[in-house]
Amino acid sequence: MRDYELTFIVRILPSDEEVNQAIDQVISFIELGENGVVKSVDRKIFGRRRLAYQIDGQREGHYVFIRAAINPDHIDELETELKLFDSVLRYLLVRDEGEVKTSAERDR
Repeated sequence: MRDYELTFIVRILPSDEEVNQAIDQVISFIELGENGVVKSVDRKIFGRRRLAYQIDGQREGHYVFIRAAINPDHIDELETELKLFDSVLRYLLVRDEGEVKTSAERDR
């Protein structure tokens, strides 16, 4: 398993309960078949924000940040689920490389 960071935008839904259900659904996509373990979920780091441009008729969205350990073989399936899930407007999944070292630190 490798460490990944997933940031995604949930569309504005009628109630906070529905937003939380959408977030829980994304967590279940990650943990599907023991292919991943969610380490942390931050629902409030960005919270509800205005989008830079309109997406699917939405001008605002709930930003969510998740850190997880995921099996690399599960990434394609996870991205497919995120693309097909209507409640997620956009997502960004990146591998967490840990601390970034400057070139001076690497040369030592």
